[in-house]
Amino acid sequence: MEDGGLSIRAVSAASAGAMNAVCLADGLLRGGPEGARDRLDVFWRAVARAGAIYNPNIAGVWSGFLRSFGIGTDSGFAVAEALARVTSPYDRNPLDLNPLRDILRDTVDFERVRREPPLAIHVAATNVRTGKAKIFTGDEVTVDAVIASASLPFVFQAAKIDGEHYWDGGYAGNPPLFPLIDKAAPKDLVIVHLNPIERGDVPTTPDAIMNRMNEITFNATLVAELRALAFAQRLVDDDWVTAGMRKNVKTLRVHSVRADGALSEMSAASKFNTDLAFLEELKSRGRDTASAWLDASWRDVGRKSSVDIDAEFLRGESAPVVAPA
Repeated sequence: MEDGGLSIRAVSAASAGAMNAVCLADGLLRGGPEGARDRLDVFWRAVARAGAIYNPNIAGVWSGFLRSFGIGTDSGFAVAEALARVTSPYDRNPLDLNPLRDILRDTVDFERVRREPPLAIHVAATNVRTGKAKIFTGDEVTVDAVIASASLPFVFQAAKIDGEHYWDGGYAGNPPLFPLIDKAAPKDLVIVHLNPIERGDVPTTPDAIMNRMNEITFNATLVAELRALAFAQRLVDDDWVTAGMRKNVKTLRVHSVRADGALSEMSAASKFNTDLAFLEELKSRGRDTASAWLDASWRDVGRKSSVDIDAEFLRGESAPVVAPA
C-alpha cells in the first residue's frame, strides 16, 4: 500500500489473514491506500488492547515457573496448550465470548464492504462436519465468516453459520489458491507466507519439534495446491492440452514473499502474543520483507513468474507425469 505500484484486485485468506483482508477493503473505501494502512493499524492496536484485558498470559506464567528450573520459555506454552487439550472451550467459555467479534464490528463496515467491494475477498474456513474448505465471498463476507476463519478448535467454540459449524480456515487452505485461478482474476498471484517452508536443522528439543509440526501442518494444504498448480502449468507448457482445453486454462505468473528469514526464530507460542511491541516488531519485519521482495521481483510482475514453484516449494519432487491418451 505504501509503495503504490501494485493494485490488489483480489485477496484469498484464512484466520488472521482474513481479518487483514476485510480491514484492507474497508480502509480502501475510506481513504485509498493510506486509508487501508490506517485501518490495519487501528485493528491491530485494538487487538493489543483487548489482549491485555481478555488474554491472561497463562503461557507466560508457566514459562516463568519453568524457567527457574532451566526449562525453555516455550515450554510454558506447551503446558498451557496441554491444559487446553484436556478442557473444552464449550466448558471454559460457555457463552462463547470473543472480543475479536466486537473489534471487527468496530473497525470494519461490513455492509459497505459487501455493497461497494474495492476488491474481491475470499475468506476460508474449515467445515467441521465435512472437513472441506468453505470459501466465503461476496455477500457471504460477514463478521461471522471472519470469526469462523479464525476459530482455533481448542481455543474457541466452532462458529455456526447457516446450520454448519466451522473451524480455522488454515486446516483446509492456508491460504486457498483456487479462488484466485478464476478467469476474471489477475494473472499475477502473490503468495505471502507466514509459516517458514524450510528449516536447515532437524528439531531435537520438545519445543522445536512442536513448532516444526505446527509449521508443516499449516503449510501442507498450501504445498498441495502448489503441487497441483505446478502440474497444471506443466501440462500447458508441454502442449499436452488441446486448443479447446487451453482457452479454459489460466496461466499464472506466481510470486512469493517468503517468511523463512523474517520469522524462522518465532515459535508456535508467538502466535498467541498480542503485546503491542511484539505486533509492531512483526509489522516492521513484514515491511522490510515486502520491501526486499519489491526490489528483487518488481520487474517481473506483469511479465513472468519470479518464483519457480518446483524448485522453491517442491524441491523437484513430483509424481510421474503421464500424457493423456
